Amino acid sequence: MLDRAARLRQLSEVDQDLIRLVQDPRFGRWLEQVSSTGGCAHPIQLSGSTTTRDAGTGEVLHHYDTATEPGERLLIRCRNRRATVCAPCSRIHAGDTFHLVPARLGGGKSVPADVRERPRLFLTLTAPSFGPVHRTTADGQRCRPRRHADRCEHGRSPGCPAAHDATDPLVGQPLCSGCYDYPAHVLWHAYAGRLWKAFTDNLYHHLAARTGHTRSGLRRTVRISYAKVAEYQKRAAVHVHAVIRLDGAHGPDTPPPPWATAEVLATVVRTAAAAVRLHTPHSRALGEHELRWGAQLDARPLRAFGGREGLADDAVAAYVAKYVTKGAADASAGLDHPITGPNDIAAARLSAHVRALMRTCWRLGGLPELEPLRLRAWAHSLGYRGQILTKSRAYSTTYGALRAERADHERAAPDYADEPHAITHAHWRYIGSGHTPGAALIAAGIAEDQAQNREIARAEISRSGRADGTA
Repeated sequence: MLDRAARLRQLSEVDQDLIRLVQDPRFGRWLEQVSSTGGCAHPIQLSGSTTTRDAGTGEVLHHYDTATEPGERLLIRCRNRRATVCAPCSRIHAGDTFHLVPARLGGGKSVPADVRERPRLFLTLTAPSFGPVHRTTADGQRCRPRRHADRCEHGRSPGCPAAHDATDPLVGQPLCSGCYDYPAHVLWHAYAGRLWKAFTDNLYHHLAARTGHTRSGLRRTVRISYAKVAEYQKRAAVHVHAVIRLDGAHGPDTPPPPWATAEVLATVVRTAAAAVRLHTPHSRALGEHELRWGAQLDARPLRAFGGREGLADDAVAAYVAKYVTKGAADASAGLDHPITGPNDIAAARLSAHVRALMRTCWRLGGLPELEPLRLRAWAHSLGYRGQILTKSRAYSTTYGALRAERADHERAAPDYADEPHAITHAHWRYIGSGHTPGAALIAAGIAEDQAQNREIARAEISRSGRADGTA
């Protein structure tokens, strides 16, 4: 807690920086740059120039140089997907995700519209139990009632008579940290990508067995495409939400055979997940661990075009977009930056459970037999080293394509890409990132104003739709 004098000094620093900014003759141009980034909280600062010439005549068709910009630098978005790091950029990422997911669900972005009629599931796979944890309860129910139960070897009761709501900090914490299998938790995270690969391989195998095809014959008939997002549960274990679709042999452009239905797919995903078994390399300190998916599995069909049964495409897209930007925003996900040693773990403002997982990563990362897992490099994410959102090759478009399309739309300078004799020379270098205290305050205000404008526009569109009877 800062004392009064320190707070006054801090306020004075912000005020002085604000005065400096607004008195700068180029303040208007600086404000334009900040507004163009959407009020990005940690913009990248670049210095350099771009020159486009006619190769035949040497005529300069276009020239831009940051020498004329405020501070001789250009601000661009940081593009961080985490809402806690940069809310404006996370909204851009969420919007891209929202466009990607419906594209593979209902068509668009190079995917034909008739994919809405194909077998589609929204699947949730969870991690197994590594030990009992406190859980959210409802209607006054107790967490883990135990009338007659012996205490564990650490002297703790295996029960909890309390009723926890979603805001209770105890939710997700082990009843006994000594009994909790932290090494198994960390290793499960490290192998989560291989567990998913084993699951998707099993999908083909089990689908072939159920429909009377050979494995190679099935792969010449159908293709399984997916998009999945990883989410950290309260117990700091990753579970996976995935949208799975059955296509024909050539992906979205071809329909699947008539026997391929959502009911068949729902049955197969359960048996395929239950059959996954991976074994870690033998370790003198840990022995060998068998890794599998948790018993809790949810597979729900998505609503066909014009249908009433199943989940709506837009609802699933919004759900996935939400968790893509969430990422490490939740304290149960660890930190959003790598750590350099045990001292970083001790200083982190995290629960004792999450810190114990990070310490386990650091300890196991020192074992020679586990060195390929790079657990120390991924200790900040509790050993999980996968991307938050991944997709199959037959998905649809990509984040890169969406960004390129947006950049072309927003580009202020003329585009000479189609000019056969135009040559562009660009020289850029990174010179810093972030804002000064006063600039950060202004950027936050711009971000808030733009967010409010979006909410007002969304409300107006919704109101107009209801008035027209189109919503």
